[in-house]
Parts: sequence; structure tokens; C-alpha cells
Amino acid sequence: MNRISSEKISIRLALFAGLLAVSAVVAYRLEWVGFQIAVPGLAIAALCGLLAALSGVLALFGAIRRRKSAMPALIGMLLGLVVAMPVLFSVLAGSGVPRIHDISTDLDHPPDFNVIKSLRAATDNPLDRKSPDNLDQLQREGYPDLKPLILNRSPEVVFEQALKLVKSREWHIAEASAASGTIEATAITPIMAFKDDVIIRIQNTGQTTRVDMRSVSRVGISDLGVNAKRIRHFLAELEQAVR
Repeated sequence: MNRISSEKISIRLALFAGLLAVSAVVAYRLEWVGFQIAVPGLAIAALCGLLAALSGVLALFGAIRRRKSAMPALIGMLLGLVVAMPVLFSVLAGSGVPRIHDISTDLDHPPDFNVIKSLRAATDNPLDRKSPDNLDQLQREGYPDLKPLILNRSPEVVFEQALKLVKSREWHIAEASAASGTIEATAITPIMAFKDDVIIRIQNTGQTTRVDMRSVSRVGISDLGVNAKRIRHFLAELEQAVR
């Protein structure tokens, strides 16, 4: 394979990978295809991007050896990496977390969704926390730091600040009841528009206020650690906000 053919292969693979990735994202966001098609589409796009980058590297070495312009090879290599890296980084970030998608700070009595139940499709992940059967154990092992937030402020103040944080994140609020101390909302991821349902429960425990939070992905077996990260960051910001 000569240098020119390597460059052409690299650039064409990179362009195909980019087109496939964009098509998968757009088609899923417009609900033309389901999760089961969009995610494999992204995986194939990432693989093609890696192959494009590898072809670009080979073409780059050939260009350097012949003292010719390396720009076409660099273009193919960089375009391939641009497509492949976001997917690979997501996979690597989630490789060390348990394959679960329903995370709660209260494993004994997880906050129970009310309004959001009616907004979910029959094909969405169930909310019964029965799958896998060792879900609680997997969460304890994978996220031992997740626990309820205990605050020395009144439930009313905590609820108000929690609602402000939810609004600042532009989560879609399904219900916010100060009387019951619960906020139900849906967080939508920026690229693929995956929907994760969130419930925040605020309880008066006497001298303190307890905040529990649950975050559940509607699709997918593993959330790649997204729900635990969301809970961790939200509770940390809430703690800072009510000081």
C-alpha cells in the first residue's frame, strides 16, 4: 500500500466515521432509532475512527520517510481521533464502575418516584430495583462514598436551595412539592439526549435535615458512572449552598 492510498483510506474512513457518529446522534435525538441501534452505531463509528487514525499514522511515517507533505496524513489521523476519542473516553471512564443504572443514597428505603412513573415508556428500565438481584451490593462496592446528606438547616431552606440547583441545571421538573419534601426531575445528557430520572427527598429528622437522592437511567444496563457522579456533585453543591 503506497502513501497516497494510505492517506485516502485514512481520510475516507475518518469522514465515514464522522458521518456515522453524527447520524447515530441525530437519529436517536429525533427518535428515529432506538438505543439499541444508536449505541452500536457510535461504537462502529469509533472503530472506524481508530482505523482512520492508524492509517494516518502509517501514511505520516511514509511521508516523513519520503520528505513529502504530511498534511493529508495528519488530517486523516486527527479526524479519526476526533471521532473515536469521545466514545473511547466514555468507555474507559465507565470501565471501573459496576454495571448498574439505578443509584440511591438510601438503599434500605430508596426515594420512590411518583409523577415521573407516568412519563416513562414501557420499554424504559424498570424502577423496582430488582435487576440485577445484587444491585445494593454492587452499589456499596462501587460507590462506598454515596450516603445521605445531613444538614443543620431547616427542611424549608434546604428544599428551596435544592430546587434552585435543579433549575440551574435545567433539569426538566416533573414535580416539586415542599409539603412532601420531594423534587422529581429528568436530566438530559448534552450529546445523545439520554434521559436520567432524578428524585430528591428532604426529611426533617428532628435537629437536622436529611437529604436523599436517587438517579436512574431510562436506557442501558450500565450508566458508566454518570448517576453516581450526578448525585455526588449535586449534594456537594447543596451542602455549600446552605452554609
